[in-house]
Amino acid sequence: MKKNALFIVNPISGDLDKSDLIEAAQEFAAVNNINLNVYETTGKNDIKNIQNLYNEFQPERIIVAGGDGTIKMTAEAMENHNVIIGIIPAGSANGLSVDLNLPATIEENLKIAFLHHYIEMDMICINGKKSIHLSDLGLNADLVKNYEQSDLRGFWGYAMQAFTTLKDSGDPFTASITANNKTVKHVARMIVVANSKKYGTGVTINPNGAMNDGKFELVILKSLDLLLIGKIITGNMPIDSDDIVIISTDKAEIKTDKPVSFQIDGEYCGEQTSLEIHILHKQMKLAVP
Repeated sequence: MKKNALFIVNPISGDLDKSDLIEAAQEFAAVNNINLNVYETTGKNDIKNIQNLYNEFQPERIIVAGGDGTIKMTAEAMENHNVIIGIIPAGSANGLSVDLNLPATIEENLKIAFLHHYIEMDMICINGKKSIHLSDLGLNADLVKNYEQSDLRGFWGYAMQAFTTLKDSGDPFTASITANNKTVKHVARMIVVANSKKYGTGVTINPNGAMNDGKFELVILKSLDLLLIGKIITGNMPIDSDDIVIISTDKAEIKTDKPVSFQIDGEYCGEQTSLEIHILHKQMKLAVP
């Protein structure tokens, strides 16, 4: 009896051609007696189309070839269904796959995505929107906005925008944060809402984060001088620094004294002054190494 699987491919993610990837997945499925249905996203009605395909084929697994945005969309489409999601990293933002320590080769990733065990992963709800990985207020969200608006892609595009964003950054903002039954105020350059440990660049921002512990962390960066940035980028996140506060909780409210840039999983979401945040425990089954 053949098992059914659905292969969701974002054809434009990461500016990569996916034809070899689709071929490799089809060959892998054939060898392992899996009936594979391929769906390429278009940006129009994708959630509904994925739900229709699920209802038609009842796949045991859904494999996603794309970045964090495509994974999140698939998880939203499947939130009421008991299905394991596997990842083939193929986006411009692959933060979740970096955090899961997924291997570099397609062959190894196919094996994990189609055949390996899974964890039940949390998601975060922020102002009604889902986050699977890392969202933030402040400087990095400005960087995401500038990167989206620029023509230069890849590492150098990111590095250029990082330099520009830092150079042009204005005054810090004041945030009132209510969590764990108390309210605190902090002047901050950036506040990260973290379900996990690392950004897609491999930089650790939340050393004690876990994706399935029923909690998320608020990482408050009070200052971002070059010395602190250097420490974070080189993997020496100074948790005991006066410049960094980490709050672990399952729900929180953040209010800012002025509109501040905000991004969810690498997607810019405009300026916000208020965030309502809560954990969605064990929301997604995810194939892991």
